[in-house]
Amino acid sequence: MRYFFHSPQGRYPEIDIARGIAILMMVTFHGIYDLNYLGVMDIEVSKGFWRIFAISCASLFVFLVGLSLSISKDRAMAHGITGRDLWRKYLMRGGFLLLIGAGITIATYLIIGDGFIIFGILHLIGTSIILAPLFFRFGKANICIGYSIFLLALLLAGIRLMGISGPIWLAWLGLHPASFYSIDYEPLIPWFGLVLVGLGAGAILYPGGKPLLPLEIHPGPLTGLLSFAGRYSLLIYLVHQPVIVGLLMATGLIDPSAIF
Repeated sequence: MRYFFHSPQGRYPEIDIARGIAILMMVTFHGIYDLNYLGVMDIEVSKGFWRIFAISCASLFVFLVGLSLSISKDRAMAHGITGRDLWRKYLMRGGFLLLIGAGITIATYLIIGDGFIIFGILHLIGTSIILAPLFFRFGKANICIGYSIFLLALLLAGIRLMGISGPIWLAWLGLHPASFYSIDYEPLIPWFGLVLVGLGAGAILYPGGKPLLPLEIHPGPLTGLLSFAGRYSLLIYLVHQPVIVGLLMATGLIDPSAIF
């Protein structure tokens, strides 16, 4: 029995499985978040265990973006895609995600108003994909560049602690008004640093787009489910919230009037 464990040619199942873990962690956290947000249960999601859980989920996702970009770049160059064509490839891919992100911004503004998503995970990934070609040349050194961005993030945190805030139009970088709030906020600083760490790790672990240490993963129900989720992570991301809310309404845990 294949258990959905069919890794298309050119994909590495260990990456799909890791991405599947991240997407299922995200669905779990958003389910907990919705229970709290909609008043079903009183759960502290802004600190403690669930805050650490959310950051771990996003960190795994973002690291894998960088790792996958390293593999993608090596494969593209092996097929003769360089220069402007390489830039165009990632501009189109990143632009597509930013377009979806813009739709999410509009939808959350219309549905929830305060706290709507200005620069969430899709905005971050789309922007990172567009910026990535600027850093391809640095290879393994991207790890050091990424950690430098982490240090810059600490500087920004110190600035905010001193009571200095930035304009809302710099929120995508990590500077924002003191009163700023968003239900999903992953600014470039520090998160693009983690993309670069993944990019550098990809140069080490997948030199030339091929695994340094090939892994043998045996098909099974769990690995199959995770691999499947990893391959369709964008689709799951787009539909999981309506599904969660629909299930809560269907089970009578929330009143539709609480949302609409």
